[in-house]
Amino acid sequence: MGERFADGSYRSTLRWNRHCRATDRTPIPVRVIEYTLPGVPDAGPLYRVVTTLLDPTAAPAAELSALYHERWDIETAFDELKTHLRGARIVLRSKTPTLVRQEAYGLLLAHYAVRGLMHEAALSALPGARDPDTLSFVHAVRVLRRTLPRVAASPT
Repeated sequence: MGERFADGSYRSTLRWNRHCRATDRTPIPVRVIEYTLPGVPDAGPLYRVVTTLLDPTAAPAAELSALYHERWDIETAFDELKTHLRGARIVLRSKTPTLVRQEAYGLLLAHYAVRGLMHEAALSALPGARDPDTLSFVHAVRVLRRTLPRVAASPT
């Protein structure tokens, strides 16, 4: 453990080991941020973020730990797109770059529509609003897949 900073983080280095495939064996200076998530069910006892942002005034530990936690939102969205919306075994069918882009935009729009409906549902929850992140994306997709054929078949 190296120099300790006022925000609780400390300087360290990442060094080459026998598992590393990199040819450059120069140690990499890093800053280690340790934090906990009090009040979060099933949270681990301690989390660590390792960053190459070495200046604690430019990137405070509390800010980086909060951003790291938020980073998982995009990972969740990727999972929703690839696994639950598109389906694990369905590949993009298009044969040209233009059509692949069109198909990808279609998936993104479908994801946006599902999330938009979830947001509306969360706001209309009684009594009072809910955080849309507490709703299940998988459940919302299942409800839509059951409901859409009936809605599309009925005249206005």
